[in-house]
Amino acid sequence: MERRGETIDEEQGLIGPRPRPGGGGEGVSGRRTWPTVDGPHGLSEEESAAYARSYFYWGFALLPLLWAVNCCYFWPVLRNSHPSPHVRRYVMPSAIGFTIFTVLLGSWSLTFLIGGEQLFGPAWNDLVMYNLADKLGLTGWT
Repeated sequence: MERRGETIDEEQGLIGPRPRPGGGGEGVSGRRTWPTVDGPHGLSEEESAAYARSYFYWGFALLPLLWAVNCCYFWPVLRNSHPSPHVRRYVMPSAIGFTIFTVLLGSWSLTFLIGGEQLFGPAWNDLVMYNLADKLGLTGWT
């Protein structure tokens, strides 16, 4: 099966650039890549697209760490200049979504970590959770 500029070996799940006529090689880099980090033991292109799609959509269900899994598992698609377009369609937005999630979570946690009582003033005692047991009278000592 061939698409614009790439060949796909369906039997082994290999993707890569179309060999140049008379070049005698496997495209520009001289090697072919797989869509997953598992190499020849990984998924085919169709299975890879299905997994990448499911990880991408489940990441919106408040599980953005699946976006990181998607990026790590399909790392060859992210770094290869001739990736599978079906898989890359879901892996690139996963990388962007995970980056945005990480920046937002990091800024939120640093706000509370660095700011603390100096930033929030008297409202700090209502925001923190470490004194929740004292508020509810769950400690045996008073």
